[in-house]
Amino acid sequence: MRLDHVTIRTAHPAETRDFFLAVFDRLVERPRPRAIQRIPGHWLFSEGDPILHIIGVPGTDVDTASEAWDHVGFRLTGHDAFCARLNQLGIAYSRMALPELEERRIFLRTPFGPVIEVVFRDA
Repeated sequence: MRLDHVTIRTAHPAETRDFFLAVFDRLVERPRPRAIQRIPGHWLFSEGDPILHIIGVPGTDVDTASEAWDHVGFRLTGHDAFCARLNQLGIAYSRMALPELEERRIFLRTPFGPVIEVVFRDA
């Protein structure tokens, strides 16, 4: 297992992107998969991998007005075995396929709410 990416939720996605690009000159922005382009945001890549996901959220309430770490993504192998384990443990999850990246993703929550995303590139 390894860390795949970190996602930042912000009401100011362009400014947040610009900050990270200025501070970390090894990051580059590349297009996001079509399946998620309905959500405003940016993906910043390092060494070919999208390690920082920035998603835009409108609003002025406490939950969305400031930046927050939204979720952490882990990269694993063994998609089907992982789903079977979650099923056996009775843990609810959702799936997302990103065919253009040849990836499948599983989303689940910890017992108290934070989101975990697990990314699989195995066939």
